[in-house]
Amino acid sequence: MLSMLQRLAVLLRRPAAAPFAVAAVRCVSSGSVNITAPLNFWAGKRRTSKEKSNVENVYEPATGRVLYHLESCGAAEVDQAVQAAMSAFGHWSKMSGMERARVMIEAAHIIEKRREEIAEMEVVNNGKSITEARLDVDSARLCIEYYAGMASTLAGQHVQLPGGSFAYTRREPLGVCVGIGAWNYPFQIAAWKSAPALACGNSMVFKPSPVTPVTAVMLAEIYAEAGAPVGLFNVVQGSQETGSLLCHHSDVAKVSFTGSVATGKKIMEMASKGVKPVTLELGGKSPLIIFQDSDVENAVRGALMANFLSQGQVCSNGTRVFVQRDILPEFVDEVVKRTRAIEIGDPLLESTRMGALVNRPHLDKVLAFVDQAKKEGATVLCGGEAFVPSDPKLRGGYYMTPCVLVNCTDEMTCVKEEIFGPVMSVLSFETEEEVLQRANDTTMGLAAGVFTRDVRRAHRVVEHLKAGSCFINNYNITPVEVPFGGFRMSGIGRENGQVTIEYYSQLKTVFVEMGDVDSLF
Repeated sequence: MLSMLQRLAVLLRRPAAAPFAVAAVRCVSSGSVNITAPLNFWAGKRRTSKEKSNVENVYEPATGRVLYHLESCGAAEVDQAVQAAMSAFGHWSKMSGMERARVMIEAAHIIEKRREEIAEMEVVNNGKSITEARLDVDSARLCIEYYAGMASTLAGQHVQLPGGSFAYTRREPLGVCVGIGAWNYPFQIAAWKSAPALACGNSMVFKPSPVTPVTAVMLAEIYAEAGAPVGLFNVVQGSQETGSLLCHHSDVAKVSFTGSVATGKKIMEMASKGVKPVTLELGGKSPLIIFQDSDVENAVRGALMANFLSQGQVCSNGTRVFVQRDILPEFVDEVVKRTRAIEIGDPLLESTRMGALVNRPHLDKVLAFVDQAKKEGATVLCGGEAFVPSDPKLRGGYYMTPCVLVNCTDEMTCVKEEIFGPVMSVLSFETEEEVLQRANDTTMGLAAGVFTRDVRRAHRVVEHLKAGSCFINNYNITPVEVPFGGFRMSGIGRENGQVTIEYYSQLKTVFVEMGDVDSLF
């Protein structure tokens, strides 16, 4: 079965005017949505915050208009959500894996039925194209289905000991887990964090990014509709202070965070006060290595997927594109041609391939990186400028043209720092040994990729790349069956795959004596 990103790659290669089988009757349009309902959810229903002093505007990236006025949850609201989760944990943790799986499967079915509605709201709040948003919703559903299947397989080990005695282990839930999401994949991250936690018997309090707070509450309502105990999955809105309250809460057993390295360090420090385990999925400055024996067409496709998904706002993006010198001109020509052809505009249109960046400050930051690259000697072959759509309602949106930089060096800011936007930095190299040293010359290690027809070289290079998620002849493929996470400052722990069960459970050892106690006293 094709992965979701492979399906997206197929769509990216089609002419913009081609009909799409996935197209649906549009229920909303850019600029038409007004959100008034509360976005917090605990103890079985939506809740308003009593903290009226700290209100933030939430914007619609496509238009720049205010979408919602977000009130942060304070200590009282956070405690209510945690207590609701504690209450649900008592019941949920005692259910069998099969019983938990039934609820999770039903939640997945509801997501499937509401796919278009969820995807549209994700677009409205995040700015990515509707094509990508649908695939994000699919990933969320598949993750919940996958861990539903895992729920009934959680088991310990029997160890036979001398004299007929024995020991066994029990894999037990942790308790109330906190999930803190990022703004680039709001609904998907909420599912990626909650699914393994719930499968293991935990409950969760989830805090979305205050930039994209809209869709997490939809997941909370879906879990409730599917039959989850009241309080099993709760949503609290807010910024750093709300996150700090969650991390320091004495009844929270674990924190899972997706976001920047700087914030991840703070989360780790706060959790350490209570010796709480953490999962951190942080930033990256990942290398994509393209050898001269590569299939250049596939390498170009891979480079586009590695840089321009979600307007380049992807932590695992391969933004340092190392191309062996002999094929550099051919590769760059084709990349620039494809990049210029990317259709930018209303993210709710089927033909759009690049929507809006998430907000004005972030757009300005990305454009500043391009300006800095030019000052440092890089050459802009295409893009790197603010883009104003022809549709009047979109003229306040946060758009830019995807950018390809050449004549880059390893010391440039655009090569060393995470830009988190649609900016590809192309560098040339001569030898395998050289490019490995340069590829690993970073404090981060989230992802890496290599394109080559030489299978021995591919595996040899991957062995030496210091990154947690590596790709051979593809990029940014994230099936839920496979662990995802980084090395070094890109994080701790993993999301997805069987191994993630270990990060949401704890092991208890039980010794059983079948004879008399052999005492020294």
